[in-house]
Amino acid sequence: MTERIDQMRARIAEIDELISRADMMRDQQKYRELMKERARLAEVVATFDETQSLAVSLHDTEALLEGETDPELRQLIEEELGQLRERFIRIEEKLKTLVMPRDPFADKAVIMEIRAGTGGEEAALFAADLYRMYSRYADSRRWTLEVMSMSETELGGIKEIIFSISGEAAYERLRYESGVHRVQRVPATESSGRIHTSAVTVAVLPEMEETEIEIKPDDLRIDVMRASGPGGQSVNTTDSAVRITHLPTGIVVHCQDEKSQIKNKAKALRILRARLYELEDQKRQAARSAERRSQVGTGDRSERIRTYNFPQNRLTDHRIDLTLYKLDLVMEGDIDELLDALVAWGKQQAFESEGHALA
Repeated sequence: MTERIDQMRARIAEIDELISRADMMRDQQKYRELMKERARLAEVVATFDETQSLAVSLHDTEALLEGETDPELRQLIEEELGQLRERFIRIEEKLKTLVMPRDPFADKAVIMEIRAGTGGEEAALFAADLYRMYSRYADSRRWTLEVMSMSETELGGIKEIIFSISGEAAYERLRYESGVHRVQRVPATESSGRIHTSAVTVAVLPEMEETEIEIKPDDLRIDVMRASGPGGQSVNTTDSAVRITHLPTGIVVHCQDEKSQIKNKAKALRILRARLYELEDQKRQAARSAERRSQVGTGDRSERIRTYNFPQNRLTDHRIDLTLYKLDLVMEGDIDELLDALVAWGKQQAFESEGHALA
């Protein structure tokens, strides 16, 4: 580990020398890439240094305890020793997570799809709440969010919404949101005060570039039509809505939110590329062992991953047995604690799975 950390320190020094060059400022993309790499390496090095410092403190405190005979002072030292050990274990676990191989898709933009499931109008209202939660979280991280397609209900709920989020570590942090989200609360439409259970399905797909997923023009059937529903003066007056059918797979994508047919087609193709990647990824996973398929990253949307219990202000993620009693804050976009735990769990699962595959 020490040798690896020394290599990281050397790389940080190398990056510092590179970014100090006058010509580097003319290549802003390369500059940003180097700064991201430096930030990741610096976090690992700083965490390693903290473990080393804590190890020294632990050694000194243990030695102090051995030489102390006063009962009251021994009790104080033991309490301090307990706190140091807990902190050391926590930081050591963080270091293990940081040095694990990073997903090459980590910084990719994502396409998220939220669909109301069982529960009728209440499910649609919760779908709108989830979209608001993710949009507020995106704002807090200064990510860019773009709505690609949306179907609303008369009461302000959302039957289906598709949107993209781009920014540093977007896919790494949001990928584990795929699955069934269950909500337990008293609906606004319920007069008797009974708690209802509804469900919403979320899918998170990495957004693929044109060079990463090839789509042959001959494989597409493109239909244009007039948009329907609320949307301004262009609704039912121009053929701006686009429906693309991928003939080999039968995947159908429909976009009508833009007034421009060209823009709707471009959005539809972005969604189609993400869905084609997901389809290929599912095929690859199906070819692996049953043990590997049971690990993280299956993207199985039929699995209930989380429960939102409003009467108890409780959120429970069933995959990692994490329960938080701050659902009100979570729904306002305060989900870093949850996502941190899921990212750490996902890395550990992937590491163990890779180890099993190599065994």
